[in-house]
Amino acid sequence: MSTSRKIKVVITIVALLVGYWLQQKEEAKSSSQPTPETTSNKTDNFNYFPTSTTGVIIKHNSYQLSYNEKHEQAEWVAYSLDKSDIVYTNRKRPFFIVDPKVKTKSADWRNYKKSGYDKGHLCPAGDRRASQKAHDETFYTSNISPQNHEFNAGIWNKLEQKTRYWTKKYNHLYVVTGGILEPNLKTIGKENVSVPNYFYKVLLDYTQPEIKAIAFLLPHKESNKPLHDFVVSIDELEQKTGIDFFPELPDSIENQLEASTDYKNWSFR
Repeated sequence: MSTSRKIKVVITIVALLVGYWLQQKEEAKSSSQPTPETTSNKTDNFNYFPTSTTGVIIKHNSYQLSYNEKHEQAEWVAYSLDKSDIVYTNRKRPFFIVDPKVKTKSADWRNYKKSGYDKGHLCPAGDRRASQKAHDETFYTSNISPQNHEFNAGIWNKLEQKTRYWTKKYNHLYVVTGGILEPNLKTIGKENVSVPNYFYKVLLDYTQPEIKAIAFLLPHKESNKPLHDFVVSIDELEQKTGIDFFPELPDSIENQLEASTDYKNWSFR
């Protein structure tokens, strides 16, 4: 083979290798970029969902819940809340509709009509304004519970706003919310939707180096007390509900976090 031909062969091989390397680099770059779907619906390596006492787990794009047919509402609603979710886009409020994924059908919104109670969100619409789809999912009736208006617009709203404040401060939280569903509760509507006497919210900041959690148990009534007056241990909530809130936490961390009522690591300003 002549020298000039050898040089052409070498150049061709080098060009092919460079082209292959550039193609692989571009493919790797594109695969690492999140799609709009994965951006708006983040998946978490940590399984933060509680146990269910009913076995009826409903999975939506922006939250999950455990439905209690007897009480016609969720015993808990759980979701991951990132600071990028906290936006102030005005979204058109849709009508409340039954949850299409609840086989026994969630309670009709008409149960609340003239009942004297608000349709109180468990996963707030305000936590899901980043997309219209996520926002609208919060209007399934599986995600609401009867709430006294003064409570819903007062201390409960204050806690929801504080949750968003902490999310922006600590970057990311896991949130679990529900009413204490116990025997002999007052009911409303033809479907006998239970009216909880207490509502709870559990927050977990699962980021190093300071993993922390805080739980609130609020009597279902108007209150002007500061939020830290309602801090309880997760252990206490587990006893009242029969739910194991963070079963996938390492035992050493779980035991420490769930026994504590210390809120000094959370800013209440």
